[in-house]
Amino acid sequence: MNTMPFEKCPVCGGDLVEKEVEKVLRGGVNTAVLKVCAEVCLRCGERLYSQETVRKFEQIRAKLERQETGEFRAIGVSYQVA
Repeated sequence: MNTMPFEKCPVCGGDLVEKEVEKVLRGGVNTAVLKVCAEVCLRCGERLYSQETVRKFEQIRAKLERQETGEFRAIGVSYQVA
């Protein structure tokens, strides 16, 4: 069952395919990387996420902003290049 609201890409009208993608989220000075399912346009690359996935993004961003990162696994250090 397709839980995505679009049959075609809303940006360019291209065909969509479900893929596992890597998403980078930022909250305050912290960053998290996670893998999620998305509908990806084969023509322009636009990513469409389910409402459930977007809610998950919001929860993770809020935890990052509050520095509640105990359940996350550290994978390195981030640097900003001037």
